[in-house]
Amino acid sequence: MKPQGAHPEDAESTSDVPSRPDTAGKDIEQAPEPAVDGDDEVHTDEVEGDEPLLPARVHRPSDLMRLLVGVLAVVVLLAIAAFAHGTTSGLEQDINKGTGQAPDLLIKIAGLASSIAILLVPVAFAIERLIKRDGLRIADGVLAAVLAHGVTLATDLWVAKAAPDSIQEALTQPSPGDIHALTDPVHGYLAPVIAYMTAVGMSRRPRWRAVLWIVLCLDAFSMLVTGYTTPFSIILTVLIGWTVAYGTLYAVGSPNVRPTGQTLMAGLRTVGFHPVSASREDLSEVTENGDRGRRYFVTLEDGPPLDVTVVDREQQAQGFFYRAWRNLTLRGFATRSSLQSLRQALEQEALLAYAAIAAGANAPKLIATSELGPDAVMLVYEHTGGRTLDSLAEDEITDDLLRSTWRQVQSLQSRRIAHRRLAGDAILVDRSGAVVLTDLRGGEIAASALLLRMDVAQLVTTLGLRVGAQRAVASAVGVLGPDAVADCLPMLQPIALSRSTRATLRRLGRERAQREREAVLEASRLAKQDRLAEASDDVRPVLEKPDKKTVKAEARAEKRAIDEAIEEAREEDLLTQIRHEVLLIRPQAPVEPARLERVRPRTLMSFIAGAIGAYFLLTQLTHIEFGPLIENAEWGWVAAAVLFSAGSYFAAAMALLGFVPERVPFLRTVAAQVAGSFVKIVAPAAVGGVALNTRFLQRQGVRPGLAVASVGASQLFGLGCHILMLLSFGYLTGTEKTPSLSPSRTVIAGLLTVAVLVLVVTSVPFLRKFVVTRVRSLFAGVVPRMLDVLQRPQKLVTGIGGMLLLTACFVMCLDASIRAFGQEGTSLSIASVAVVFLAGNALGSAAPTPGGVGAVEATLTVGLIAVGLPKEVAAPAVLLFRLLTLWLPVLPGWLAFNHLSRKGAL
Repeated sequence: MKPQGAHPEDAESTSDVPSRPDTAGKDIEQAPEPAVDGDDEVHTDEVEGDEPLLPARVHRPSDLMRLLVGVLAVVVLLAIAAFAHGTTSGLEQDINKGTGQAPDLLIKIAGLASSIAILLVPVAFAIERLIKRDGLRIADGVLAAVLAHGVTLATDLWVAKAAPDSIQEALTQPSPGDIHALTDPVHGYLAPVIAYMTAVGMSRRPRWRAVLWIVLCLDAFSMLVTGYTTPFSIILTVLIGWTVAYGTLYAVGSPNVRPTGQTLMAGLRTVGFHPVSASREDLSEVTENGDRGRRYFVTLEDGPPLDVTVVDREQQAQGFFYRAWRNLTLRGFATRSSLQSLRQALEQEALLAYAAIAAGANAPKLIATSELGPDAVMLVYEHTGGRTLDSLAEDEITDDLLRSTWRQVQSLQSRRIAHRRLAGDAILVDRSGAVVLTDLRGGEIAASALLLRMDVAQLVTTLGLRVGAQRAVASAVGVLGPDAVADCLPMLQPIALSRSTRATLRRLGRERAQREREAVLEASRLAKQDRLAEASDDVRPVLEKPDKKTVKAEARAEKRAIDEAIEEAREEDLLTQIRHEVLLIRPQAPVEPARLERVRPRTLMSFIAGAIGAYFLLTQLTHIEFGPLIENAEWGWVAAAVLFSAGSYFAAAMALLGFVPERVPFLRTVAAQVAGSFVKIVAPAAVGGVALNTRFLQRQGVRPGLAVASVGASQLFGLGCHILMLLSFGYLTGTEKTPSLSPSRTVIAGLLTVAVLVLVVTSVPFLRKFVVTRVRSLFAGVVPRMLDVLQRPQKLVTGIGGMLLLTACFVMCLDASIRAFGQEGTSLSIASVAVVFLAGNALGSAAPTPGGVGAVEATLTVGLIAVGLPKEVAAPAVLLFRLLTLWLPVLPGWLAFNHLSRKGAL
C-alpha cells in the first residue's frame, strides 16, 4: 500500500528484507532500504499498514458542547428578559445615560468605520483562505451565515407576534426614524457575520481575532448610541450567531487535522530516531474510554523497534459525554477530568509510566514524548512484544500466570498507584511469559483506598471471566492475602467495573436467562409427553373425560417438573460466585455493596419529571383563589373520597389473591397493599408494587417461581381489563351526547393510532424483538399459573372482581373530589371521569417517577379540562385525589411496612 503523500524518490528500494512477527504474532513486511541523499541523511516516509483513508470531516464533541451552551445561554437571556423587567429597564437607562455623553463626531466615525469593516473583514479573510486553498472553510462559513439569517428572521417574527411583552420591551425600542415602529430584536446582518467568522475559524487566529472584536465593539457602540438597539438585543445577536456557527460545524463536520503515519515518521526524526518503517496496529475493538490513541510498531535503522502511541484531539474527545455522566453521577472516583488538554494527557501518561516502573511493576518504558503539531502528541515506548490476556487460550492461562498478574498489581498498590482499567486487553504477556501492565493512561497516583479496592474487584472479575471464580479468588488470596481480597467485596458491583466488563456480564446474564427459559420449555414438553403416554396406556374408554382429581394431579405433576427444571437450570452470576468463594475464606467479610452513586438516573428523571409537573400545576394554581374555594367545598364529598380511597386497598388485595391458589391471609394481604403505598414513593409504580407483592407471597409460603407467576398473571389480567375499560368508557364518552351509537372521531383516531403503532412495532425486527423479550421475561411462567386459576372459578371471579372494584374505587374517588369543589352544573359523567383516570393511570405506570409524580397530575388536570371541567375546579380536585391516594397513605404505609417486616412477612 503506497502511503498518502509519499514521494517517488522516497520509495526507492534496493532489496527485500525478511518479515518478522509483531506484537500480536502477525507478520509485518519490512520497508525497503531507505534512499540516501548527498548529505547521507536518511529520508523515508514508508508506512506499512497505515490507517485507511481518514475521513475528510469529523464531528467534534466540543462543537456540540458549545452548541448546547449557546442554546442554554439564549434561554437564560430570554428568561431574564421575561422575569427581570426592572433589571433590564435599569440597565438600558444606565447605558443610554452613559453613551449620551459621547461626542457626535466619535459616534459618526465609529458607525462609518464599523459599517465598512463589518463587510470588508469577512471578505478579506475569505480571500486569504482561498489563496491558501482552504475553500471548504469558506463554504462552512457561508452556510452558517445563511442559517443564522434564517434564525434571526424567525426570532424577529416570534418577538413581534408571540413573545411576552417583557421580552419585546427588552429586545426592542422605538425606532429613532419612526416612533411608531420598533427596532429589530436581532440584527439581521450582524448575526450572520458572527456565524461566518466563527465557522471559518477566525477566532483561532490572534490577529484576525483582534480585528473581529474591534469591529464588533465598534458596531455595538454605534448602534447603542444611536438608539437602534438594546443591550439585550446585542447579546442575543452574538449568542445566536455563535450558536448557529457551532451547530453548523457539528452537523457538517470540521476538517480532519489528525496526523498521518508520515507525520509520525517526521516527528520521530525530530526527537533523534531514524525510523525505517511503521505499521499501524489493528485496534478494531472500541476501548473503555475510546481514547487509547493510535498505536504503531516502528522499526529503526539501528536499534530495537519502538511502540508509538499517537493521541489527537479527536480521539481524546471520544467518550466525553460518557465521562461527564460518570463524573456527575458517581462519587468522586469515576474518571479523570472530562475536559483535559493534550498536554495534560501527555503529562499524565508520562507520569504514570515512570511511577509504575519506579514501583517495580512491569510496564512499557517511556523513552520520548513530542508534539505532532498543535492538535496531536506522541509517546514513544520501548517495544514490548506479546499477547493480551483476552487473546490467550484457556490452557495457556496457568496459575503461575495468574499469580504473576496479581504481583504486578501488588507492586502498583504498594506505592498507592491505581490502574483504573484492569481489563483483559490491558494485561500483556510477553514472549518470556512475563506479565506487563499497559494502558496506564487513566490511572492515578496517590490513589485513595477506594480506588485501590476497585482495582482488586476489577481484576478478580476480569480473571473470573476467563478461568472461573474459584481460580481467580485463589490466585488473589495467594498474593494479596485474604483480608485485602475480602475488603474488595463492597466494590464488587457492576457500576464499579469497567465499561467492557459490564457489557460482558450483561451478555452472560442474557445467555443464562435464555438457558433457564429453554429448560422450562423442555420440562413442560416432557411432562406433556409423559401425560399423553399415560393416557394412551389407560384402559378407560377414549370418550370418557378424566375426573377433576386426575386433572389436578396432572397439573401438579407438570408444575413440579417445571420447578425442578428451574432449580436445576438456575445459575449464579459471576459476581455472586466470587462473593461465595471469598466468604468461604473470610465468612465475616462485608458483603453489603458500597454506595458509589451520587445521583441515580432514576432520581434525576424523577426530579425532572417532578419539576415539570410542579411547574404545570403551579401555573394552573396561580389563577385560583383557594380561600373561597375551600369555604365553599362540600365536605361530605371529601369524606366520600376518603372512603373510596380506603376501599381501594381491599380491592387490591382481592385482585392479588384471586390469582394465588394457595391460602394467604386476607387482612395481611390488605396490610401489604397499604405498605405498597409507601413503596410507591421510592420506586416507580409499575416496579415497586410488583416487587413488594412478590416478596410478600414468598414470605407467605408460596414458592418463588409461583409467586412471580401469580403477580405476573395479576398484572396481565389487569392490563387486559384496563385496556377494555378504557375502550369501553371512551366509546360511551363519544356517544353520551348523541342519540346514535356511533363513536366519536377522537376514539376512532385513538384506535387507528394504536393500530399503526402495533403495525410499526411488529414490522421492525429490532422493536419486535425488544417487545417480545421484555414481555416474555415479564410474564415467564404466567400461562401455567393462569391455567391453575382457571380451574378454580371462585378464585378467578375474586381476581377479576377485585380489579374492577379497584378501578371503580379510584374513579369514584376522583368523581367525589370533583364534586367536592364543583358547583352545580360543573360535574362530569362517570364515563368521562373513568376515561380521564384510566389514561392518567396508564401514563403514571409508564412514567419512571415514583408514584408517577408529575405525569399523573399533569395528565389528569389536562384531561379534566379537555372534557369540559373548569380549571378552577380541575386543579384542586386533582390535588385532593392525589393527596388521598398517594401522599396521605405514606405514613400508614410506612407503619404497615415496618410491621410486616418485623413479623417476617416482607
